[in-house]
Amino acid sequence: MSARMRSMVVLVLMLLLLKSTWFSAAAVLPQLRAEWGLSTAAGGALTVAVQLGFCLGAVVSGLLSVSDIVPPRRLIFASALGAAAANTVLLAAPGFGAGLATRFATGFFIAGVYPPALKLASTWYQRGRGGAIGLMVGALTFSSAVPHLVNGLGGLAWRTVIIGTSILTVLGAFGMLAGVREGPYPFPAARLDPRQLGAVVRNRGVRLATLGYLCHMWELYAMWSWFLLFSHDTFARFGRTPLPAAAYLTFAVIGIGGLANWVGGVLGDRYGREKVAIGMLAVSATCAATIGLGAELGVWPVVLIGLVWGFSVVGDSVQFSTLVTELADQSYVGTALTLQMALGFGVTGITIWIVPAIQAVAGWTVAFLLLVPGPLLGIVVMRRLLHARTEDRLPVAVG
Repeated sequence: MSARMRSMVVLVLMLLLLKSTWFSAAAVLPQLRAEWGLSTAAGGALTVAVQLGFCLGAVVSGLLSVSDIVPPRRLIFASALGAAAANTVLLAAPGFGAGLATRFATGFFIAGVYPPALKLASTWYQRGRGGAIGLMVGALTFSSAVPHLVNGLGGLAWRTVIIGTSILTVLGAFGMLAGVREGPYPFPAARLDPRQLGAVVRNRGVRLATLGYLCHMWELYAMWSWFLLFSHDTFARFGRTPLPAAAYLTFAVIGIGGLANWVGGVLGDRYGREKVAIGMLAVSATCAATIGLGAELGVWPVVLIGLVWGFSVVGDSVQFSTLVTELADQSYVGTALTLQMALGFGVTGITIWIVPAIQAVAGWTVAFLLLVPGPLLGIVVMRRLLHARTEDRLPVAVG
């Protein structure tokens, strides 16, 4: 096995371990709601807290150019230990308020794991970078699905899950430090310069890629967060046993996105990142607009549309991250990735809150229609970026 392949295998495996703390509370949310007497809204807040913590951590990292000044392996190692510690503190939380703080802290530290990991993977590739980053994003996607499999199998005691995910994160931190190094195409050294955040925003290519990412995130996490409840309602309406069937379907719908990221990355390398993103966005918008109507017909339309949606809703994600690694000032790629993710995860908090509120008043069809403008606007943005490249006003992707 080549050094590049070995490093990518280790990176993917370690990222699976490192990100387990992100979704640990989601895996045991029903138990936490029962023990702490939480409403549905309060339970959702535990999920949103991780997103907001990630946003703050990413903003701080971006302002200080941490992802470009600190070597990626060391930053990932220190951040992973911080995430594991914050996750473990949840064991001692007496209730909702303390639990919210620990989830926020967990998200804050994870901001030092994900963007540097993508940057580290990029140092091994000049060509084929999309497929490589697709593997990394795919690992995150699959780990997002695992809590639903745990619930479908009957779940585990919530303290066991928290302890287990913290241990896995620590193992991943040491594995990353010992088993991965930078590749033969490292990014230039950077220095502390808060003005670089403004320079990132002024870069037209990065700005368009980031705006496309925001449109993608408008849809993604709301779909991931509420598909379980939607499928539960659908199974119940047609006289099926809602659980564990809804949990298994949600695992499949989210988990198929792991494959979609790799496929999307490979296709982007071959046919162009903007074109692949446009195709995925068009399909996911169609699914968001029709799955509520499909639920009126029966369970199988929901299964089929759900699987297509799960594939397309995240298959474009790798395009936006890879574009940033190619279009940003190469000394500040980490800062550009971190800013992109900070803004994107900030957007997710809006739709995660709004979808259930709309559903309670108007039903799932209207609630999911709320997500459609995101990918439609994303298509417009990607067409502008493609046009700018065609007119030679921006660099052409490495491919």
